[in-house]
Amino acid sequence: MASTRSTRSDALRNRDAILDAAVQCLSDDPGASMADIAKAAGLVRVTVYGHFSSREELVAAVLIRTIDRSEAELAEIDLGGDPVAALDRLVRRSWRIVDTFHRLIGAAEEALSNERIMAHHAEPMARVQALIERGQREGSMRCDLGAEWLTSCFTALLHTAAAELRAGRLAEADADRVVASTVVSLVTARIA
Repeated sequence: MASTRSTRSDALRNRDAILDAAVQCLSDDPGASMADIAKAAGLVRVTVYGHFSSREELVAAVLIRTIDRSEAELAEIDLGGDPVAALDRLVRRSWRIVDTFHRLIGAAEEALSNERIMAHHAEPMARVQALIERGQREGSMRCDLGAEWLTSCFTALLHTAAAELRAGRLAEADADRVVASTVVSLVTARIA
């Protein structure tokens, strides 16, 4: 019994080491190979393939793990009260998560279909859309555009901000304010 428990513990540690190494490797180089990831994890390729039968499967597992961790962090944000203030809080935290994991999305886009990637974003997108719909009902967010479209714009702006920050076209010191201001302005714009 103790031997089985030890084997399972080793397997779980190896899986975690592989996923941690994959996050780092794929963030540094979206084209990182299974051999690169195995080396970074301090394991041999056979061990990596014992947990993940293909690079696509590993990338999917990394994406799911990253989104799950991000989702847990975002679930802690208070979205109550004024919808515009809640949106500002959500943007400031969400875009930093996107920035942290933006390169992983590059690896995911190479290995997975857009449908699979979007399926894993359903919960975070639903949170944003629900907040926008509440803001529309309460009259603090624009109603001339659908909540689904505004949610897509929200997501696109976060990804663009992450790319601009990495490219040096968005200053770190200004990023939170600029991103939050842009998103809030888009979602609350009034038609003249």
